[in-house]
Amino acid sequence: MNTRTSPKTTQLAIEGMTCAACVARVEKALTGVEGVVEASVNLATHSARITGAAAPDALAEAVEEIGYGASVMSAQDQADEPSRALLREHEARRAAITGGLIASPFLLSMGLMMFDQPMLLPPEIELALASLMQFWLGARFYRGAWKALRSGAATMDVLVALGTSAAYGLSLVHWSMGFGAHGMDHGSALPLYFESSSMVIAFVLLGKWLEERAMSETASALRGLQALQPDQANRIDPQGHAAAVPINQLATGDRLLIKAGERIACDGLIIEGGAGIDESMVTGESLPVTKAMGDTVIGGTLNTDGLLVVQVTALGADSVLARIVAAVEAAQSSKAPVQLLVDRISAVFVPVVTGIAIATFLFWLVKDGSLSLATLNAVSVLVIACPCALGLATPTAILAGTGVAARHGILLRDARAIESLARTQVVVFDKTGTLTTGKPAITGIDTFGGMDKDRILQRVAALEAGSTHPLAKALITAAAHLPALTALDFRSQAGAITARIEGETYLFGSGAALRHAGFDLAPFADQASLRHNEGAGQSWLGRVSDHRVLALISFADMPRPTAAEAVSRLKQLGLGLLMLTGDSKGAAARIGAALGIGEVISEVSPTDKSAAIAALQAKNLVVTMVGDGLNDAPALTGADTGIAMADGTDIAIESSGVALMQADPRLVATAIVLTRRIVATIRRGLFFAFIYNMIGLPLAAAGLLSPVVAGAAMALSSVSVVANALTLRWFSRPPSNR
Repeated sequence: MNTRTSPKTTQLAIEGMTCAACVARVEKALTGVEGVVEASVNLATHSARITGAAAPDALAEAVEEIGYGASVMSAQDQADEPSRALLREHEARRAAITGGLIASPFLLSMGLMMFDQPMLLPPEIELALASLMQFWLGARFYRGAWKALRSGAATMDVLVALGTSAAYGLSLVHWSMGFGAHGMDHGSALPLYFESSSMVIAFVLLGKWLEERAMSETASALRGLQALQPDQANRIDPQGHAAAVPINQLATGDRLLIKAGERIACDGLIIEGGAGIDESMVTGESLPVTKAMGDTVIGGTLNTDGLLVVQVTALGADSVLARIVAAVEAAQSSKAPVQLLVDRISAVFVPVVTGIAIATFLFWLVKDGSLSLATLNAVSVLVIACPCALGLATPTAILAGTGVAARHGILLRDARAIESLARTQVVVFDKTGTLTTGKPAITGIDTFGGMDKDRILQRVAALEAGSTHPLAKALITAAAHLPALTALDFRSQAGAITARIEGETYLFGSGAALRHAGFDLAPFADQASLRHNEGAGQSWLGRVSDHRVLALISFADMPRPTAAEAVSRLKQLGLGLLMLTGDSKGAAARIGAALGIGEVISEVSPTDKSAAIAALQAKNLVVTMVGDGLNDAPALTGADTGIAMADGTDIAIESSGVALMQADPRLVATAIVLTRRIVATIRRGLFFAFIYNMIGLPLAAAGLLSPVVAGAAMALSSVSVVANALTLRWFSRPPSNR
């Protein structure tokens, strides 16, 4: 499978992003670099994907100028990204656990107070613990806030730094004035709020750990794909001896020995042996596929039985597995159209929240006259409104969804394809090679000369024994159960072949060829017309000695075994169906009737297919086109979503937003159901992100939430968004009817 030809892309690893506002800032900086056509920044993967001719160093410099770290990712760096995700999780876990330990005395004290068992910490201890939290573990927020403010922007770091500094600073002022009581009820002493600033930081760090952990899990499917590649392979030397070598020492043309139970190291061609190959992690097909000499195998698949000798045909980035991983990574780095709205909101979110916090502070200061109460309520507003969840809702769902799709043999190339496929109203199918096998099968043998069907089959199989034509293969397969005959004195002519079998010379070919040779086909015109109307192709067998017509053999392209079930599933989803084909009306009608597709348009050119797609779109219908051939490429490109079958031409695959790794049309319904689930998950995640703020901000401004509770709610909002995305991991295909 080849990925689509595209403009130059650069992948950057971005350090220091914490929220959706960070994403918007980095994207703005990147799009401002000369030569950049498009820039997509992903908070979930801490990366940026840039399309255009801009120099990588210039891109990294633009990001660094606004206070973030940036480094160009090589192909190896991109392959190692899942490992870096695990490393980020480990670092976040270490910070969260450390913060939890430092803040635990505060948590214990607060818990005991709930049961009227006060445990007051000495003010000096509170100050020491809070200072550790504020200036050691919380230093990251100050660094991020300084960088953001220096470049005239506001991010989550600004909110956390402002909120916790206000609580810490107010407590420090009270303590330095010689009071130093805990912030509950201790007479006339001014309260301390060290526990508030500390617990907020602890909750933010806990939320970040849970986010990183969940995002690492969403990438598990991609890690699973990458883990399929063995580290070494048994290479056969010219003397025939096999020895283990690292795969980076292999070259195209090398011969590899693959034993039962071993993974195939590279894409290759079987030159000896046969076996059942488990391709489930690549194609989603659960049952092993039988492979024999001359068949191709995919690197990373499992040899379940048998002994194989495989000749290497592709290595590294040219392998199917590497291309799948690259396609999934590209999709995970892309941005869904709905995210553009979120980005616009995020760009003004922090300044708006800061304004609300200032208004809250002034309101309570005037109303109550208490600097402490006004500060705490303003802090609650700042803390609960961190926009982490907004930035995570879309990318985490896409990250999880594309990984799950890849595990099921579906490559979703970008977020736009996900959204458009989810909105599909009409599915348009090509016929040949998509709903059908693309290979002729014998559909009927009409005999005229007294010779039975088995004897007819024996002769035509002998005549076609040396041919590689698809019809010849079908005839030989149909006669495989019969004793083979030997044909001599082969001669070919336009549209026909002659040979001598058991002393008689036979001519097998088209009607025109037989008529040219002097055979009279007029008596059989009615039968030939009937077969033609059924959509079948025709070949004739005649005996040359007496010019006697012996048989009319009909053949046709047959539906794929899973095509009828695929059509049924799409109907159950409430979708309209249309079949477009360049084949004859009879052939198209036969397949349409067999599969239950009511609307069939036949004898159309590639341009006509595109016009038919455009006509449906003119009715405001969202159209998905499924095809596999060169003639489908214009329609695949013109449709809202193009889906290419696994065994299709390269240009068909390159023209599509979705590629199926199996030649199974049932995967079309699976892809639509999955993309609907992904889009629903994105919307649900955005709902969670917004609802926390819609409920939390008014409560905080009204003085009904303490900073500690606000910090916990803020952390919970991000965790709930990522946990929502993880539900996609439980997606499974509908059960098969076969």
